[in-house]
Amino acid sequence: MLTAFASEIWLADGPAVTVPGGFRYPTRMAVIRLRGGDLVLWSPVAISDELHAAVDALGRVRYLAPPNSLHHVFLGDWQRAYPDAVVLAPPGLRRKRPDIRFDSDFADGQVQAWAGEIEHVVVGGNWITTEVVFFHWPSRTAIFTDLLQQFPPGWFGGWRRLVARFDLMLCDEPSVPRKFRLAFRDRAAARRALARSLAWPAERVLMAHGEPVTSDGQAYLRRAFSWLRP
Repeated sequence: MLTAFASEIWLADGPAVTVPGGFRYPTRMAVIRLRGGDLVLWSPVAISDELHAAVDALGRVRYLAPPNSLHHVFLGDWQRAYPDAVVLAPPGLRRKRPDIRFDSDFADGQVQAWAGEIEHVVVGGNWITTEVVFFHWPSRTAIFTDLLQQFPPGWFGGWRRLVARFDLMLCDEPSVPRKFRLAFRDRAAARRALARSLAWPAERVLMAHGEPVTSDGQAYLRRAFSWLRP
């Protein structure tokens, strides 16, 4: 249920979800263990008894971290399983999920409890969603959600495959989908935020929808976001 990815990071791939238009998206959760043993659950997937037990074996779930306003489907289930966990809200999710108790908001300032271990940047200016991008310093891992995507060639069929190809979702390496590029209404704000991300000494890049990049992560990110340069 959990696969070791890097130092103090484990991954769990959940069931696919279907979005408007019939497009199926895989789901992925990252479990990050802080120095004191507390766990941060990034982008929670569907919970099961097996996954619940595997997570408990790693430490105490202290934080639930949905990374944008799109990755929230299973958040309530995890909050019910861990009612004492601190739930952080990315921009736009409080309004979308009034049924969830949010304890804090992601902003440009860092989460003090994660200082020196996890850094984050809020990438605003996009009308689809505002994504919170993370960097795990101990493993040199940058963590993106929907801003970077790559699907295997056979994932989509028929007209959806044509749309996915046009949307840059079937490139040779993970890419920023065309719809997200067009949705940046404030490119200056996006450049400022991503400049901070590109400065991270990333060796690995993890994303929700695509195979992780496991070497030369910083060089890869510069290629992936070269289209955003002035």
